[in-house]
Amino acid sequence: MDRQEKLKLLARAAQYDLCAACGTHTSRVRDEIGHWLYPAALPDGKRVALLKVLQSNLCENDCFYCANRRSRDFRRVEFSPEELAAAFDELARRNRAQGLFLSSAVCDSTCLTMEKMIATVELVRVKYQFKGYVHLKLLPGCKQAAVERAVQIADRVSVNLEAPNAERLRRLSRDKNFERDLLQPLRWAKHFRDQELGARAGLTTQFVVGAAGEADREILSTVAHMYQASGLTRAYFSAFQPVPGTPMENLTATPPLREHRLYQSDFLLRYYGFKLPDLIFDERGNLSSESDPKLVWAQAHPEFFPIEINRASKEELLRVPGIGPRSAARILHLRQQSRFRQIEDLRAIGAVAARAAPFVLLNGRHPPQQLTLC
Repeated sequence: MDRQEKLKLLARAAQYDLCAACGTHTSRVRDEIGHWLYPAALPDGKRVALLKVLQSNLCENDCFYCANRRSRDFRRVEFSPEELAAAFDELARRNRAQGLFLSSAVCDSTCLTMEKMIATVELVRVKYQFKGYVHLKLLPGCKQAAVERAVQIADRVSVNLEAPNAERLRRLSRDKNFERDLLQPLRWAKHFRDQELGARAGLTTQFVVGAAGEADREILSTVAHMYQASGLTRAYFSAFQPVPGTPMENLTATPPLREHRLYQSDFLLRYYGFKLPDLIFDERGNLSSESDPKLVWAQAHPEFFPIEINRASKEELLRVPGIGPRSAARILHLRQQSRFRQIEDLRAIGAVAARAAPFVLLNGRHPPQQLTLC
């Protein structure tokens, strides 16, 4: 099989991993040689075209939901480090790709596959002198030395936890140990990153949402803990989609809205000063499907509102639906020069004025759009 055909197959196989911050499936574009490139938002806000590709789709694991599980019948291929590094260099020189996301199924053994992935990135960095963004996946059960080298040569590293805890993981895979194979490599990565060896863009993980019967509270509890204790930079959530030829092929797909609500909650934890106890779940531990989690919180706390825009602290502003970190910062800056008096003043600084109106005062007055809180 020629190199372009391998790229086509192994780039398509990488679509299930969202840790490259590629956004929605609809944001993917094909280039003229037929494989997928992904627009990715980097931590500094820059957007690049990212080649997401697997080193191999041959896998020794048999995870119940995975398209690459060993007992599934489909075409198996793999790249040598030299092949894949040369293929990426060709795309980079043509400015078709400005970054690389490299993952893999576990071929033969975790150690051998990680060696090949690291060798690929070393060739990209040293032989082809690529200085741009590289995200390198740490495979389950990889060794400490491999984690150390990955942190040295990649901008970002990640381990897919897949499930929020060991009990849920057992419903997805009998081949992986949650603590030893998944959490430990992340701890090592944090250790080496804290020593400033590399991975300046941080550590990420991904959860498969809905396949293991977990509740949203379980996922977000794990995420909140890892932000505090494990140095996690961010989490990704992938709504479960059944794959033909797997034991879970007849399960119901997870609605994309559930994935969306998890991302909204994650943003509240990372950027809005929310803590896990602030999030409101139903009796089954799930987020509301009717309203976003910030609005749900606001409607459940009428005693907190209305907020006077001209006096509120940053923390108070961030609790108002329709006001985000950027618009809050603009409010704090501009009100030093003049007072906010009309709803149009909020709209002018980028707030979603209609959403904010029921929860604010402007110079002591309720906006005309004011709605009842009860």
